[in-house]
Amino acid sequence: MDNNKLAELLFPEIDKTPQEYEAMYPARWEEPGDVIVTRLGPSPTGFIHLGNLYGAFVDERLAHQSRTPDGEQGIFYLRIEDTDDKRYVEGAVETIIRSLGFFGINFDEGATMEDSSVADDASNGAYGPYYQSQRGPIYQAFVKDLVRKGQAYPCFLTEEELTAIRSEQEANKETTGIYGKYAEKSRNLTLEEIEANIAAGKSYVMRLKSSDTSAGSVNGASGKVKYEDRDGVTYFHVNDAIRGDVAMPVNDQDVVILKANGIPTYHFAHVIDDHLMRTTHVVRGEEWLMSLPIHVELFEKLGFELPTYCHTAVLMKIDEETGNKRKLSKRKDPELSLDYYRKEGYHPQAVKEYLLTILNSNFEEWRAANPEADIDEFRFTTEKMSSGGALFDLDKLRDISKDVLLRIPADELADYLLEWAREFKPNAAPLLEDKEYLTQILDLGRHDNKPRKDLIYAKQIFDFISYFYDEYFIIEERIPEQVSDEDAKEILKRYLETYDHSDDQSQWFEKIRTITADLGYAVKPKDYKKHPEDYKGSVAHVSTVVRIAVMGRSQSPDVWSIQQILGEDRVRERISQLIG
Repeated sequence: MDNNKLAELLFPEIDKTPQEYEAMYPARWEEPGDVIVTRLGPSPTGFIHLGNLYGAFVDERLAHQSRTPDGEQGIFYLRIEDTDDKRYVEGAVETIIRSLGFFGINFDEGATMEDSSVADDASNGAYGPYYQSQRGPIYQAFVKDLVRKGQAYPCFLTEEELTAIRSEQEANKETTGIYGKYAEKSRNLTLEEIEANIAAGKSYVMRLKSSDTSAGSVNGASGKVKYEDRDGVTYFHVNDAIRGDVAMPVNDQDVVILKANGIPTYHFAHVIDDHLMRTTHVVRGEEWLMSLPIHVELFEKLGFELPTYCHTAVLMKIDEETGNKRKLSKRKDPELSLDYYRKEGYHPQAVKEYLLTILNSNFEEWRAANPEADIDEFRFTTEKMSSGGALFDLDKLRDISKDVLLRIPADELADYLLEWAREFKPNAAPLLEDKEYLTQILDLGRHDNKPRKDLIYAKQIFDFISYFYDEYFIIEERIPEQVSDEDAKEILKRYLETYDHSDDQSQWFEKIRTITADLGYAVKPKDYKKHPEDYKGSVAHVSTVVRIAVMGRSQSPDVWSIQQILGEDRVRERISQLIG
């Protein structure tokens, strides 16, 4: 077989060589040192999920914490893997960029909002195009070179033939796929037969010619791959930054690298792109571990240095029905979608801080020692990542959110709540534009000796403070059973008669105590507990009547402080309405 003739027959329009592309995409730094280049490579499906954020956060931290010897920061870029037209959703790229940007995950280069229409000059960076659909000639140049070297070939097997092969393999309990004797028919075609098939218009794919290797015959091109024989089977070893040494049997499948339409498979495209874009670390889910033999062989055959793989743990949760761990599910778990956190209004800092607790085992210890430190001061490392299932716990996120929001100044929290309302509760947004009033509300009790930790996420916060706004004020609870309807009216009538908005807290409470005693309730709750037969109830029940009249609820922060924010007119009006 004249492989040069075959290469020209298959790719007559491809005139650039791999060497030319190497020159077009040179090393990013002359002296890179330990600097890291990472990428996020999502498909534009329109669904951006927690796993994307989880991986992107690792990508961003690894890159941006690293530096060249000259002090230049590492690079985190966005590459869109859009070779599957069936999965493409209009506007998906904007969704990816906007959703991750909300959580403070921003890209140094790659696809942008501006070029998301897949323009020809996606130019945010010198290593584009950053859409795989625009990189067809690059992939084909490398496939053409593999053909020249006798390491790739055209395969004309029809769907019927492939089905028959699979059926035979399943009947014989063999591994399915095209390899060994099942690849011989296609591997052994002559140049004349290939020419005849093409002339007849037969469809074909390009396959990698997998090597029959032994540990002694394989030379690792990158120096990062080691080989050994185990009972006649060749294994490779690579160092995963999270899992340590990973050993697997070498690939023996003649995998498809170029589909019949000339579009590369993911396996081939990502190897070419990661090399030419000079990616140093590939962060991806552990489900890709089974593809690692294919990727290692491709890197080795192409003569590329293998990047450092970081296979992250799958996000798990405790199933409420079974009590067992399971993967987060798009169908069952709304919290898998990033839209869930935006709609509920979880602050991005809270989500990021929670993710760090499941990404790095030493983060909580660091936070306890550095309660006020910026999250970016924490040194993230892959060594502290778990290789087992990462357990996602929404209750723990909420607990962490309470602490995070407490560290955010009330005026900043007010801005955040208003922005959330404009998008997700537009009818309430005009009310929240009185920032001074909103800031007072959100700051209530936050500076006490035991500061309040009852603000969690925007939707919950608005529901929690809604009674401050007449448009949302409702009486949600009934008065305590210890207080009769007649006593409730009398309590409120006397309260209104003695109410003075200028009273300090002690003066205000003394008036409550007087009403309590005059109406036959215990001034001290413990007296009522000891001798319930001597009292109608306690001061707690009397003050709850006032609380419900003013807030509509039996539970709330300090009543006196709330009244100071509400103002005298609003307090009097609400009590008067309840008296009737």
